[in-house]
Amino acid sequence: MNADPRFDTIIDRRGSHCVKWDGMEKIYGVSPDDGLSMWVADMDFKPPQCVLDAVQGQVDHGIMGYFGDDSKYRAAIQWWMSTRHGWDLDPASIFTTHGLVNGTGMCVDAFTKPGDGVVLFTPVYHAFARVIEAADRTVVECPLVNTNGTYEMDFDAYDAQMTGNESLLILCSPHNPGGRVWSRAELEGVAAFAQRHDLILVSDEIHHDLVMPGHTHIPMTAIDGITDRLVMMTATTKTFNIAGSHSGNVIIPDETLRAKFAGRMAALGLSPNSFGLFMATAAYSPEGATWVDGLCTYLDGNRKLFDAGINAIPGLKSMDMAATYLSWVDFEDTGMAMSEFTARVQEKARIAVNHGPTFGKGGERFLRFNIAMPRAQIQQAVDRMAEAFSDLQ
Repeated sequence: MNADPRFDTIIDRRGSHCVKWDGMEKIYGVSPDDGLSMWVADMDFKPPQCVLDAVQGQVDHGIMGYFGDDSKYRAAIQWWMSTRHGWDLDPASIFTTHGLVNGTGMCVDAFTKPGDGVVLFTPVYHAFARVIEAADRTVVECPLVNTNGTYEMDFDAYDAQMTGNESLLILCSPHNPGGRVWSRAELEGVAAFAQRHDLILVSDEIHHDLVMPGHTHIPMTAIDGITDRLVMMTATTKTFNIAGSHSGNVIIPDETLRAKFAGRMAALGLSPNSFGLFMATAAYSPEGATWVDGLCTYLDGNRKLFDAGINAIPGLKSMDMAATYLSWVDFEDTGMAMSEFTARVQEKARIAVNHGPTFGKGGERFLRFNIAMPRAQIQQAVDRMAEAFSDLQ
């Protein structure tokens, strides 16, 4: 694997108000002094230079005022979605939210009422359930089927679960934590399911740029007959490692849904962070595209190294990752209780990771590892895991 200084350079994030490193000891008991942080889904890489230059330009200008005339920002989004995803969108359909967790909350607020059911295909990104429950809605878990280490959907089972109280479905595409890039047939199945049960479909596609070689992400907008109930969510934050900018896009093709969402945005007085808009405009560019291509190649190398090391440990299996940088590791065949294998990872290997049950039904035997870090640290993680489970080998 060739070296790449953009991603191989180890940057010490400790003491920088970084939740990923500075928060791990309190939550997981893993000290940042000798531990590895592989939980929060941000990367230990600098964003592309064009993004850094955009921020520096604002600092050099010196006045941090309100942002006006977002036409270049909207044009950059249009260009990116068209050139990278084959998706032509109307700039009027773009709403900028305070990140996509906020975007999720806004969708729940705008399109459901207290007591409504919101459908999730679990295990899935834990913030969805947190937002739904906080809004006094009901999480309806439709478990994915783990077929030989690959998640699949069982729409017959899901149909049987529906009571008529459900009003919204949130799809994670590509899937976090399983790393699936859903096929066209699967997306058509999701669309048909939403139509059968009269559900608004929110497709969270925040990982759509982080796809491994040999795989192609299909935007939900490419599926026929779903536009009248579809809400798309995308962001630069995951792609370019600028999560601290807290900006995301909720893109709504249908004018009726768009009006509902606009009404709630206005009622809550929400407006975007100017730094996020400058950064996103710079990121969605040819220079940003070249950087993302290099990033995906590097992440693929990390994936291969991590999977080889994990799968060499008897009883451990890393789910095949077609997208994201989040490895979903199954400990079922160790025969250990979750408390034991988790303790080995955190106390013996000194690695902070996300616990599977927080992702919902189906996550009970898993831990999620973030592999978006310099390759030398991936090797450290693999070595530490081998030592922590050495008695199995």
